[in-house]
Amino acid sequence: MTKKVTITDLAARANVSVTTVSQILNGKSARFSSKTVEKVKQLQKEMGYVPDFNAQSLIMKSGRTIGVLVPNINNPFFSRFLRGIEAEAINQDYIPLIFGSNNSQEQESHYLFESVRRAADGMIIASAVSDINYIDNILKQNGIPYLLIDQAPVVKGDRVEANNQLGGGLLADYLIENGHTNVTVVCAEKPTLNLQERLQGFLAGFEKNGTPIPEENIIQTALTKKGGYDAASQALQNHSTAIFGINDEIAIGLYRGIKEAGLTVPDDVSIVGYDDIDLGEYVYPKLTTVHQPAFEMGTHAAQMIINRIENTDQPIQKVSLPVHLVERQSVQKLS
Repeated sequence: MTKKVTITDLAARANVSVTTVSQILNGKSARFSSKTVEKVKQLQKEMGYVPDFNAQSLIMKSGRTIGVLVPNINNPFFSRFLRGIEAEAINQDYIPLIFGSNNSQEQESHYLFESVRRAADGMIIASAVSDINYIDNILKQNGIPYLLIDQAPVVKGDRVEANNQLGGGLLADYLIENGHTNVTVVCAEKPTLNLQERLQGFLAGFEKNGTPIPEENIIQTALTKKGGYDAASQALQNHSTAIFGINDEIAIGLYRGIKEAGLTVPDDVSIVGYDDIDLGEYVYPKLTTVHQPAFEMGTHAAQMIINRIENTDQPIQKVSLPVHLVERQSVQKLS
């Protein structure tokens, strides 16, 4: 087995002390000649020397890492969100440790514990952990600041959110304007705060119109494409003219179930979703939805948690980002 190159090996080749190598590689090269700095960095590349992470963390008292917990890495919305976090974290010389819980509370708790054990400097939590007190206790007890995205429950702390209630209302108004008052909603089995607000905004729009949506027209399923597919037959039993999938994944799953029932979108039933994931532009017909700025939510989340890591005493930070309707071809205008 090949022996790992050590800082001692590099120092010996460069004919300088271990301390000199350590300081040059840790950004303190100004005190050394340009010739020495160039020699050490060139030999580092040639020898493939990588500083020991644990040792470096002990010296700097920080691993410059951010734990990120999301419910479903496969969901394109969270993929965009994570890209935003990565872009900003790398820009500020932090490394994100990304965990996907698959909507499992057990996995969420495990990854939360692992983030603490691996000395994350801060946490971004976009997952539906049912016991917010557990999060607060385990992270605060270990001096780890955290930030919640609107998927998580409300607590007093740093927060990034989008206006889900407004987004739900925009979809309600759009369907009503197009003549749809008999509507079915396919939502999550255990809706988190952002989904609850989304549903509230949607229902309030129909209530205000004098055409409230009956409780039996609200169907629960898994928050995935398969969940939408599985719920399609039940949704169609209501003979509604339009169906609202609480996110685009559910809406896209509904497309398949509707097609297999021998019906077409939007001629037989209109469909709207929420999130504006990239797949919405590639299904046929293209999906009408509400755009959430997932990438920007990620960049703001990374900025805010790094601000909190580096200045724990600053006031509570909160960012609320806008949403807007994206009109495509999945809604038929009724005469």
